[in-house]
Amino acid sequence: MQDIILESLSRAIKDYDKAAAVRWVTAAADNQIDPLRVMESLTAAIREVGDAFGAGECFLPELVSAADAMQAALPIVEEQLRSIGAKRESIGKVVAGTVAGDIHNIGKSMLCTLLVADGFEVVDLGTDVPVERFVEAVRDHEPDILAMSALLTITASEQKLVIEALQAAGLRQIVKVIVGGGAISEEFANKIGADGYSPTAPGGVRLCRKLAG
Repeated sequence: MQDIILESLSRAIKDYDKAAAVRWVTAAADNQIDPLRVMESLTAAIREVGDAFGAGECFLPELVSAADAMQAALPIVEEQLRSIGAKRESIGKVVAGTVAGDIHNIGKSMLCTLLVADGFEVVDLGTDVPVERFVEAVRDHEPDILAMSALLTITASEQKLVIEALQAAGLRQIVKVIVGGGAISEEFANKIGADGYSPTAPGGVRLCRKLAG
C-alpha cells in the first residue's frame, strides 16, 4: 500500500496534477508513511521533471505546473516532519529574490520550490527587493548563496548594485552570488562579478549544489 501511495504521489507531480498531489500526500499522512520517504518521492519526481525540461522534453508551462503541484503538497509533508520532530539535513542555505523594480515571480518561485525539494533551506524575499534588503538578509541569515533574478533589461543593473553593496558592507566574501532571469546573460554575470549564472531554475539548482559542495 505504501509503495502504491508513493508512486501515485510521484505520478501526480509528473502529471502536473495539484489536486492529486494534495490527495496522495494526505493519504501518505493518513497511512503514517515516513514523511522523509514522502519527501524523497516528491524530490525525485520534481527532479525528473526538471531534467526533462533541461533535455527539451517538456516546456516551461509544464515545469511551472509541476512546481505548483509540489508547492501544494509540501506544507502537508512539512507539517508531518514537524509533528515527529524530524528534519531533513540541509545541504545549504539560499536567500533568493527578484531585484527592485521587477515584480516577475515565476522563475524565482520555481527556483525556490526546486531548491527546497532538493534539500536546501530557502529564504524567499519575494519580488521588487531593494538593494538594502538583500544586504540585510545576507547579514541576518548568513546564507551560503544569494540568488537574484531580473527579467527586465532596465532592472538588470540592480544585481550589480547589490554585489557592490555587499562588498561595501564587508559581506561579499561570505556568500556566493548567482544571477538569472530573462535579462541576464553569462557575459553580464561575469561582468558584474557574480559567482554563477543559470538561464533556468533546474540549472540554478545544479549550480547551487555545486557552489554549496
